Amino acid sequence: MQTIDINCDLGEGKTAADCARDAQIMPYISRCNIACGGHAGNLTTMQLSVANARRNGLLVGAHPGYPDPDNFGRVSLKIELGSLLESIWEQVNRLRDVAGEAAVRLDHIKLHGALYNDAEADRALAERLVGFLAEEFPALKIMGLANGEMEAAARRHRQPFIREGFMDRRYLNDHQLAPRSMEGAVISELDLCLAQALCLAQGRPFESCSGAPLQFSVDSICVHGDNPNAAAIAQRLLLHFQSQGIAVRR
Repeated sequence: MQTIDINCDLGEGKTAADCARDAQIMPYISRCNIACGGHAGNLTTMQLSVANARRNGLLVGAHPGYPDPDNFGRVSLKIELGSLLESIWEQVNRLRDVAGEAAVRLDHIKLHGALYNDAEADRALAERLVGFLAEEFPALKIMGLANGEMEAAARRHRQPFIREGFMDRRYLNDHQLAPRSMEGAVISELDLCLAQALCLAQGRPFESCSGAPLQFSVDSICVHGDNPNAAAIAQRLLLHFQSQGIAVRR
């Protein structure tokens, strides 16, 4: 049976109530990326998120971002590279310590927001980031955009890489994500999202934002946890895959 992974960025709130909402998504996914105090998250949310992930049998990864909680890590931060790498190191280790106390082993690292996008727009930055992650956290896979700069850098460093695809974003003809500023870059109709997710999982053709045919496969589909309907969307995605004979599995 074909399998696919569904991932979601979680632990980005501030309270136990936020974590309880996140927990409603967990039965329908296979992997979560937990914020670790850079763009969002605190000790309470990390502890509760890890505990809930363990209860639901999820793979757990670190979700570091620019240390800029005021902007939720969604703005490119002018920060010296050494300081950025130090912050990422602190964030990942902070979550690793929390996970270790709960007998949970971290599986991967996925960058957040503007840092994720900046690495894809800057080959040199992607190279430095992947080189740093491969050296400091060799046992952790890197999750990032399929066909992007982080994947290419991971291949050069022989670091395991999880190719991520997006069900609710249009792609450019070069397989890169269409910027949100472009009209039609975000897919709002759930049926269209589900159709694109299936194509990405099966490596079947789908249309770019300009209508050109694209065809590539991914290892994991992202569900956005900050969507108010995230749990319902994740459930629909899981059921859609199952109806097509695809198992969602760690």
